[in-house]
Amino acid sequence: MYADAARGLADAMHARGIGLVYGGAHVGLMGVLADTLLQRGGDVIGVIPRTLVDREVAHRGLSQLIVVSSMHERKALMASHADAFLAMPGGFGTLDELMEITTWALLGLHAKPIGLLDVAGYFSGLIEFVQHMTRSGFVRTGDAERLLVSDQPVELLARLIA
Repeated sequence: MYADAARGLADAMHARGIGLVYGGAHVGLMGVLADTLLQRGGDVIGVIPRTLVDREVAHRGLSQLIVVSSMHERKALMASHADAFLAMPGGFGTLDELMEITTWALLGLHAKPIGLLDVAGYFSGLIEFVQHMTRSGFVRTGDAERLLVSDQPVELLARLIA
């Protein structure tokens, strides 16, 4: 179901002429998203640290693959190329990037929208925790509302574009 959601997101992106900037690997949901968007004729840019290229996880069929020296450089370059940010279900790396880009927004380093594609309630625990942080006084309501959440790719893209 997660891979189906990634393919659905790729279809929705392609229908709107939206390209992808991501971490440049051929594995995981982002690999599925990249492959599907490429199959549809979309533009896909990958940004990957040399250490991951050396581990043979780099996607070799992208529109453009940019190899950088560190994860910090990767995040900064992806952020500078992106018009919006969208997280799909993932692991610690996804959470790390989501929290960092959200923090950058709170610090005024960017004003780009941030979305969560909440496939089958995957992010419900995180959403609950953000609400808990807000109720506890550690996150302002307006800051928590920066995270745009939907389980529908078309709706989420529309909200990110708006």
